[in-house]
Amino acid sequence: MSDVPHFGNDFLWGVSTASYQIEGAVDADGRGRSIWDEFSHTPGRTLGGDTGDAACEHYRRYGDDVALMADLGVDAYRFSIAWPRIQPDGVDVETRGLDFYDRLVDTLLDHGIEPSATLFHWDSPLALEAAGGWQNRAITDAFAEYAHVVGERLADRVTRWFTLNETVVFTLLGHGIGVHAPGKELGFDAMQVAWHQLLAHGKAVQALRAAGATLVGPANNHTQVRPVDDSPETLDAAALFDLVYNRAFLDPILTGTWPLLGIVDPVAEDGDLAIISEPIDFLGINSYNPQYIAAAPPGSAVPFDMVTPEGLEYNDFGWPIIPDGFRQMLVEMQERYGDALPPILITENGGAFNEEPDAAGRVRDQRRIDYTAAHLTALREAMDAGVDVRGYFHWSFMDNFEWAEGYSQRFGLTYVDYATQERIPKDSFHWYRQMIAAQKGRR
Repeated sequence: MSDVPHFGNDFLWGVSTASYQIEGAVDADGRGRSIWDEFSHTPGRTLGGDTGDAACEHYRRYGDDVALMADLGVDAYRFSIAWPRIQPDGVDVETRGLDFYDRLVDTLLDHGIEPSATLFHWDSPLALEAAGGWQNRAITDAFAEYAHVVGERLADRVTRWFTLNETVVFTLLGHGIGVHAPGKELGFDAMQVAWHQLLAHGKAVQALRAAGATLVGPANNHTQVRPVDDSPETLDAAALFDLVYNRAFLDPILTGTWPLLGIVDPVAEDGDLAIISEPIDFLGINSYNPQYIAAAPPGSAVPFDMVTPEGLEYNDFGWPIIPDGFRQMLVEMQERYGDALPPILITENGGAFNEEPDAAGRVRDQRRIDYTAAHLTALREAMDAGVDVRGYFHWSFMDNFEWAEGYSQRFGLTYVDYATQERIPKDSFHWYRQMIAAQKGRR
């Protein structure tokens, strides 16, 4: 077994998933359509025309899945709540949707697993999108009402709450270049969507706390930015990318400032930043790899290029495997924000390694084990350098619908046969279980 350093007696071990990627049952119990239902059913939007209609059928198989998580030995499970199950039209409450998450939370607690809920993982109600979606400031109040409804039902049992997942990815891929739902190509104008998400986050923090939630924070994607050379053009491009990708989604929350002032100025109202910077209890960080940046050719729509240098090791999604970039990103974040940085939870980390079952039915995904062990070692090194990290959630508990890539990429510790819905714990599942047991055995 790949060695992993000890993380301390109180360190939290978990796994993560997202509603549209695993639940299926898109027409069950009054659920409304989401922007991802619309996007994935639009020809040419997803690889092979794949949709989340069935996904992993977790909506009906959640009991068996939770039992498998209990066998894995995790302390916590980070799942997301499908907004269209709770408010199919973005307004009226569907109690059957709340009932499902009630059952899920109780089942987790029955198995000794801490429910850790994300309010929004990209699947907003299609009805709200028709009214302007995240370009319309009114969605921030709709989201706060949704947070209040869910908090009123579940805050007495959900251990920790994540407001929005990966605001940067939803902004840039969904609204900037249009390769994710809702498929808009707004360029830098998408930063207005970022502002509304940040504002919705702050309002949701307030709504959740009013409903009795005690631990609340966001979960965003962050990356270490690596310029490909030290030319002034490249350094300027890398600095701008860092502003757009990292700081625009952290500075407003942690420091109450907008770092793109004079570059991209969103339409805002007095008091917005005070709401956005509502104190949080932790910062969830999703991170997979550093990003290499070059200056874009003259005449490009944006002044930076995201590049993939030769000579590196890549996973099956084409993402570079550089564990030390994980350490450096966390250390640089600590150096930038200092005392303003709250305790950190790593809410996603993993990779696409697409090994299939062998003739004996075993999934030998040693590459995932090596990736995880190396990134956990890098994480421990960041902690030893003074970064306050309290937990790690592996992405993902199971293979799932990977957005625009359909079912072509497998991130799970558990293999899913989509034809039969059979779950097969991979070698990495058994390794993660043994690693957690070894960590707990030292307590």
